[in-house]
Amino acid sequence: MWSCSSPSLRYEPAAHEPTPRINKPGLPELGGSLTGERLGEVDAQGIALHALGLVGTVYRFGGNTPESGFDCSGLINYVIRLQTPLKPPRTVAQLKTWGMEVPPVSRRTGDLIFFGEGLEPTHAGIYVGQGRFVHAPSTGGTVRLSHLEQAYWARMKVSYRRP
Repeated sequence: MWSCSSPSLRYEPAAHEPTPRINKPGLPELGGSLTGERLGEVDAQGIALHALGLVGTVYRFGGNTPESGFDCSGLINYVIRLQTPLKPPRTVAQLKTWGMEVPPVSRRTGDLIFFGEGLEPTHAGIYVGQGRFVHAPSTGGTVRLSHLEQAYWARMKVSYRRP
């Protein structure tokens, strides 16, 4: 079973961490689009590209920076805070209700992807397109790029949310 984070953990940026951007020119203050989504395509692409750039970073339970390592929700939190003005919650349990639900046929790059075997998700990542997602899977591993068709992930219950 994949284990991501504890509800008691909090995101605490490192002193040297870049300041999250406040707004991009041409986008409404919260990065929304004219279609009512919280994030526009530019923000979604930025989330995916930043996540891909962190592939290879060490996994650490409770980790939330490249220097300390990441767990799955720490990776999501870090990337979204740096790429958007949004402040996502820290745990998978909290993230599962954050943002807006997206049907699988409407998923897009930058959406959050959740996995579980029961009713509640136990793992999360960032969807980067073409059936691939970036995630911090487990102790002893690293942030990696995986595919939904891989045997382990193919048998899991999957859901998506848009930040």
